[in-house]
Parts: sequence; C-alpha cells; structure tokens
Amino acid sequence: MSAKFTQEQFMEELILEINTKYDSNIYVYHCGWEKCKPKHSYGPTVRDHFLIHFVIDGQGKFYLKDKVYEIKKNEGFLICPDDITYYEADEENPWNYLWVGFNGIKAPQYIKQIGLDSDNPIIKPKDSEFIIDCLKKLTESSKLSRGREVRMLGYLYLFLSKLIEESNLKDNLHYKDEYILKAVEYIEMNYSRNITIKNMADHLGLNRSYFSSLFKKTLNVSPQKFLIHYRISKGCELMKHHKNLNIGDIARSIGYSDPLVFSKTFKSIKGCSPSDYRIELDK
Repeated sequence: MSAKFTQEQFMEELILEINTKYDSNIYVYHCGWEKCKPKHSYGPTVRDHFLIHFVIDGQGKFYLKDKVYEIKKNEGFLICPDDITYYEADEENPWNYLWVGFNGIKAPQYIKQIGLDSDNPIIKPKDSEFIIDCLKKLTESSKLSRGREVRMLGYLYLFLSKLIEESNLKDNLHYKDEYILKAVEYIEMNYSRNITIKNMADHLGLNRSYFSSLFKKTLNVSPQKFLIHYRISKGCELMKHHKNLNIGDIARSIGYSDPLVFSKTFKSIKGCSPSDYRIELDK
C-alpha cells in the first residue's frame, strides 16, 4: 500500500510539474516603433521580461556585461530579465527601431531555441524583411479596439517562429527536451483518443524505440505509464467537477472505450474503484 501511494504521489507531482513547466502561456508586454534622436539613450536599467529591439535604419550601441555591441540596420538585440543594460543611438546616424517586450512560461524556451541568451544577445536574421513586417504589424495591432491581444500574439508567434527557423542550433540535449515537450503536448491534446506510443513517435518523426528510451530517460517513466497516469488524473478531475457524469461517461472522456478496463486501471493506480473514489469525494 505504501509503495502504491508513493508511486501515485510521484506521478501526480510529475504531471503537475510537467503541466506547469510546459504551460503554453506567452503574452506581449508592450511594443512600439521609435525613431531616435542623436545620442538618445536608455538605462542603465533592469527588465522583468524579455525585450527585443530590431533596427530598421541607422545604428547605435548596446551595453551588456561589460561588452559593447555595435548594432546597425537589419540587426537586433535581446534584453533578458534581470540583465542590467544600456543602449544609445549613434550621434550622426541614430537608429530607428521596432521593439517588442514579452514573457510567459514558454518565453525562455523559445529564446533558447533561437540560440539567444545574455552571452549571445545579437540577432542577425537572414530574412530581415519578414522580421520587420511582423514587428510592424504587431505594433499596428496594438491599436485595435477588438481582437487586439489575439492579433498581437499571432504576430509575436510568427516573429519568434521565424527566428527559430533560422537558428543554427544543432540537435543537442535542448532539442531532446523539445521532443519531450512535444510528446507531453501531444498527450495533453489527444489523451481522450485511442492513441499509441507509435502515434506519439510518428508525430515527432522519431523511431518508436528511440522515443520510448528518450522519454523514460528524461522523465524517469515510460510514455505508456505517463499516458495512463495522465488519463487517470483527468478522470479524477472529471469526477470532482462533473457529478452528472457516470463512470462510463468518464471512461470515454479520457480515452477508455471499455469502462471495465478503466475501472481496473483506476484501481491499480488509486487503490480503489472509481465509484469508491467518487464516494470519498462526496464525504
């Protein structure tokens, strides 16, 4: 009983951690377009979010960690949360730049995929025209009276996806983590369907055996076991919040066509039947 309880606790905590870690939430803080005067400067200052400036004309200097970066047209720079930064427009050819500030649980992950950090903050995209167009439209969207946040978020995703697409990062541990992220997201979106480990591997473009090994090595649990525990956790949520659903309804809602299989699986994990679990909830 103790071993079951310990394993159940581990899986519940793991699922909670995964859901928190891989929350898809990302949002725009602010954005704008500024044509600076000669020697116009900002800082030293610290931000609590990510901020990207992209120069569309002119030039200037960006100061970070005792380094000075000269930024010119079709280049940009990243400011990370908690970094102390200072930047200044050139005296003779001051820069004209677009900027966007953003944050969210997924923001650090996207920045890593681009290959940027405090030690490598400079952006030199191949398709600067696309980048500029995204930032211009993002800024224009901030003036909408309806649908503003959704439109801005759409252009932010396009902007970041283009930078990720152009990044030169090789397949390393970070990208292996990316595979796990995508696998977890796939489970979150498809756990109610009749999915298999092969479906997950195919979705990621990986060999089934390699995917299973990578998943277990990263999360210390097999993908099949994670899927089962994820479904049962969702079943518990349904029993808690939807009293009108019977056990068969709940089973179908989380991917079990046979209520008996669901009940047997539920008992093996929770130590009691779904019906007894529901009775305990009502006490």
